[in-house]
Amino acid sequence: MSQETPLLEVRNLKKHFPIRKGFFSRVVGTVKAVDGISFTLNAGETLGMVGESGCGKTTAGRTLLRLLDPTDGEALFEGKDIFKMPPDELRELRKNMQIIFQDPYSSLNPRLNVETIIGEALKVHGIMDGQELRDRVVELVEKVGLLPSHLGRFPHEFSGGQRQRIGIARALALNPKFIVCDEAVSALDVSIQAQVINLLQELQDELGLAYLFIAHDLAVVKHISDRIAVMYLGRVVEVADKAQLFKNPTHPYTQALLSAIPVPKPGRKKERILLEGDVPNPIDPPPGCHFHPRCRYAMDKCKTGEGPPTVEIGPGHAVACHLPADGVQPPYAAPSASASP
Repeated sequence: MSQETPLLEVRNLKKHFPIRKGFFSRVVGTVKAVDGISFTLNAGETLGMVGESGCGKTTAGRTLLRLLDPTDGEALFEGKDIFKMPPDELRELRKNMQIIFQDPYSSLNPRLNVETIIGEALKVHGIMDGQELRDRVVELVEKVGLLPSHLGRFPHEFSGGQRQRIGIARALALNPKFIVCDEAVSALDVSIQAQVINLLQELQDELGLAYLFIAHDLAVVKHISDRIAVMYLGRVVEVADKAQLFKNPTHPYTQALLSAIPVPKPGRKKERILLEGDVPNPIDPPPGCHFHPRCRYAMDKCKTGEGPPTVEIGPGHAVACHLPADGVQPPYAAPSASASP
């Protein structure tokens, strides 16, 4: 769903972690986990965020929810800067912003039963209590495909998929508008992943939720997302509608990611782009474009300065690379339709 004013607008978000050593805890370095990312998210929309492990996806999501304090940047939720809100205003905002954690085993308190886990936020915010609270919890467990008879059970009595459903019900308790799905299906079996993804889509259609869907499985991201942001070493290198991104990936890193997806059809061919070397150290990232040490198109200007500009190469399709900025489209070999024996 599109609208004139985005539900969430992120501008130049940075999150750096100081490295301290010695008796006096001197700062000897900085981990640049998120290094100046910008994007928007509309109401009812799903923005997928993909990239290699350690690229800063989870840190970005948690910083937006103020689970971590930002180093710099702005995040406007319905026009108000999340990072400048006083504690009482931020407490009210938390009703509209929730998270589904990656690990359904460690994200639930093993000492609490399901009824307490799901209803805790409603009690903390003073929204309801007593029978009204129980009725709301029953409504939530049924909405995510569990039974009222499960309310008295503890997390260790459930499977991984059921635990993630409990986590989803907990996130829905306060009727949020925005949910960060932090690798919400990566710890689940493939068949259970499909069930949880379908559940998330049904809830989105019913409740008008906006998702920031963080994942590294491109097939899952393509299925659930409206738009996709590709991250590399703390920066967003490309953002586009999912159909456009998969059809016309422009950044060399995006091309390499998509080339790794198997083609589920015998006889179809496509070029596999193998990246040389390892991901640079986020403590000391390379100057200029962070991707240039592994890029087959790297030029001298890629290796200096603050990095390439982000250019709009089509409606809603932006890429941070010198090649499209110079009017050059990096070649990309899409899967070939020709069969081979």
